Amino acid sequence: MAGGGFVDGQGGARAEYYEYKITWYFIFASIVAALGGSLFGYDLGVSGGVTSMDYFLKEFFHEVYKRKQEHLKETDYCKYDNQLLTLFTSSLYFAALLSTFIASHVTRNKGRKASILCGAVSFFSGAILNAFAQNIAMLIIGRCLLGIGIGFSNQAVPLYLSEMAPAKIRGAVNQLFQLTTCLGIFIANFVNNATEKHPKGWRLSLGLATVPATLMFVGGLFLPETPNSLVEQGRLEEGRKVLERVRGTTKVDAEFEDLIEASEAAKAIKHPFRNLLKRKNRPQLVIGALGIPAFQQLTGMNSVLFYAPVIFQSLGFGSGAALWSSTITTGSLVVATLISMAFVDKFGRRAFFLEAGFEMVCCMVAVAVTLALKFGQGVVLSKGIGIFLVVVISLFVLGYGRSWGPLGWLVPSEIFPLETRSAGQSMVVCVNMLFTALIAQCFLISLCHLKYGIFLVFAGLIVIMSLFIYFLLPETKQVPIEEIHLLWQEHWFWKRYCEPEDQVQQVGRKVEHV
Repeated sequence: MAGGGFVDGQGGARAEYYEYKITWYFIFASIVAALGGSLFGYDLGVSGGVTSMDYFLKEFFHEVYKRKQEHLKETDYCKYDNQLLTLFTSSLYFAALLSTFIASHVTRNKGRKASILCGAVSFFSGAILNAFAQNIAMLIIGRCLLGIGIGFSNQAVPLYLSEMAPAKIRGAVNQLFQLTTCLGIFIANFVNNATEKHPKGWRLSLGLATVPATLMFVGGLFLPETPNSLVEQGRLEEGRKVLERVRGTTKVDAEFEDLIEASEAAKAIKHPFRNLLKRKNRPQLVIGALGIPAFQQLTGMNSVLFYAPVIFQSLGFGSGAALWSSTITTGSLVVATLISMAFVDKFGRRAFFLEAGFEMVCCMVAVAVTLALKFGQGVVLSKGIGIFLVVVISLFVLGYGRSWGPLGWLVPSEIFPLETRSAGQSMVVCVNMLFTALIAQCFLISLCHLKYGIFLVFAGLIVIMSLFIYFLLPETKQVPIEEIHLLWQEHWFWKRYCEPEDQVQQVGRKVEHV
């Protein structure tokens, strides 16, 4: 992708002249930036495991610990229903939601690199506070600092990767963010497995979050700023040098001209958040800023990630078996992301959304039916049924991991024009974190009251979001960001909002003439 993001009615035809080579400089920048995903992933993986550890519960949530021991080997949907315990998880996402608006200002005015570094520092501070927490207040404050770090990194990293990547491989490069997220979850599960038996093991699990934060900060010091951001800041000469180095060629005139045009258009926008509400930006607002980030959480996947050990223990698995079962499911997530990276630029975004959506619906229905037939207080699930549930949930994760997981970040990052890109990404993160927090806060109580019905609710939501994609999202694979505005102009629904400027002006002149 090269990046301009905005092209007027006369532009958008130079993308065919873009040239690039895959350079080591580009590879280094992409890998280091993608480490931002490991912050999000490690926390997703570690928090669910820690909240199921006996020593952690005994120290901070004794009521939950007592209830768990009373129903240790039984199916009991309500054993973890405690709003203070879920606040431990969800507080991070409420903090991320609020911090993303500050991150938007930093990302636009100081650059993507600055936001990445701020995110690493805040996340490191939160990890230290959690590791040495002596009471619930310290835990919650630490979680909020972690959330601020995630708000900054999730705001900046997808933008950074999309702006650095050539159009033909933008999908795969952007999904490095999802890959490191999945690897973070996967590693966190192994850490939890290793530490759960030790009285202070939960402290080590939480404290090791400093490792990805340190790697991200140290690597971030050597990151180049994106050419898009440098041009946006008026550093044209520096921007061209970085573009030439990233692309591995001096023949970047066409791409650099698009960057300058986009920057000039962006500078004319004094209120980017208000600009998102304009009629011509309706597709980006509805699809990128609202629809996709909300639906990504309503798949139910993060409920599985947050509470996989808790879910498996609620269904009668032992503590160790529950952690290993969740490790298997998160391993499926890593495999799915690699599949998506390999084929998303070949088969396209829509194909992955739709076929995986069908698979996910089937899995949610299978889980609900199995639990409906076998649910009951005091009923111990058989080994065969337990294995079946792990397999079905793993298949669900495989579907999510090649569709709504990576594409939920990829598609919004590539459809916003430059003048609203940082504001748009802030809305993406804000909506994503809002629904993440709500799911985290409400899932356990919903599991308690709806029982197996919660999985039918998720199945119904996946049907709705698949229809949303089918009717409203055009295919964006291998389309340079500078030309994505043309997709809206040709779309059966969005073309009424996104007519070319010259047509709008002609209509205006006709009205005046009449």
